Order: sequence, then structure tokens, then C-alpha cells
Amino acid sequence: MNVQNNIGLTDGERQPAVQIAADDDAGAAPAAAVARLNQNPHKLAEPREMNLEMAIGRQVRELRKRRRMTGAELAKQTGLSVGMLSKVENGLISPSLTSLQALSNALNVPLVQLLQAYEEPREAMHVKAGDAARVERAGTRAGQHYHLLGHLGANDTGVVMEPYLIVLDSESDRFPTFQHDGVELLYMLQGCVDYRHGDRTYRLEPGDSLLFDADSPHGPENLLQLPARFLSVICYPQAV
Repeated sequence: MNVQNNIGLTDGERQPAVQIAADDDAGAAPAAAVARLNQNPHKLAEPREMNLEMAIGRQVRELRKRRRMTGAELAKQTGLSVGMLSKVENGLISPSLTSLQALSNALNVPLVQLLQAYEEPREAMHVKAGDAARVERAGTRAGQHYHLLGHLGANDTGVVMEPYLIVLDSESDRFPTFQHDGVELLYMLQGCVDYRHGDRTYRLEPGDSLLFDADSPHGPENLLQLPARFLSVICYPQAV
């Protein structure tokens, strides 16, 4: 892999996101596949409020990725060398005002946006039991109750997440069809439903989960045991 393709990538990013552990006994099928995720949830990041260079570097890298630009492309547009850009993205140097202006022009953002991660607060939203807001989502049918479990405003992750508690009762429509951007995760809490995704149907019982591409038509098809309660988490790209 050349230098251009490695700009801003950590060791974890160079590897596949998920690795399936092989069974020690090649002749026997494992009872369950064990997924090893390379991302370390316990890894401590550099405190952004204490490191301006790191904050600038992360912001430049995120903006470049959102625009689907390679490091070589951004370096060419800014007049920086590939090596210099790599040092900027990894917070190893303090870029000059001239370099910051060139980066902001190439990324088509105000210069101050490159600094916004510095001392930027990280939001959290706590919703007490019973306090989730009742909402009406586009396509909601009779007997489908959506309770929004939290919402964060604009952030620099590039991702929007909508977590819902969905309750289906005896008056719920049987054949709703939803279709939207992003991916969706369902986790069944109570009841039993046959849930359709595309041309396949999955029976969901308490403890079951279903992760799918939400651009394909989907929705509960047969309501077998009511009331049915499940978590729905929808993720999609944040508008630039």
C-alpha cells in the first residue's frame, strides 16, 4: 500500500473491520462464529481541548473523507506534499496560517471550521423511563407508536443516529412498508412478529436482532403476539 492510501489511517483502519476466529479443529464446525472487532472501545483518545494540532488534524481528515478525497488529491489542491499532509492529519505538526487557508479552500469550508474540534463539547442526552418523546415518523401507520429515545444535534462524526422504542398493538396495520437511507438495527423486547426485508421474512422473538440495509422495503408483516415492543436504531450519513 503506498503512502497516499495510508494518510490518516490507524493500524485498525488498515485491517478488515471484522475477523471471524477460525476453529482450532479444522475438521469440526465451530458452535458459533466469534467476531473479533479491531476497534478498541477502551482506547483513550488525545484530549482535544489540550491538543490543538490533534484537533485540526482530525478535522481535516474527517472533512477529506466526507468529500471522498484521497490524501494525494487534497495534497495536490493545497500545494502541500503528501508527507506534510500526513503529518497535519496526524497532529504531528502545527500548520501555518497559509497552510490552514489552503486546506479550508480545498475542503470548501470556513477556516474556523478546521478549529471547531478544539475544546468542542461532547453531547449526551439522558431520557428517563417514560419520558421518551412520542413522534410521528413518515410512513407511520395506525397502531404503531414511536418513542424517540434520544437525539444529538450536528456533530463531527458524519453520522446521524435515531434510536426508537416501537410498540405495536392490536390495531396495528399488518403490511406497512418502509424505505429510507442508511442502515437499521432491530432488537426484539416483547411479543413476536414476522418482519419482512426485501423478499425475505424473519421471525423476531424477544432477544432476536435484525440488522439490514434500510434502502430495501421493510416492515412488520405478521403480528403473531401482541403487544410487540422492539428497539429500532437507524443510522445514516449527516448532510454536509
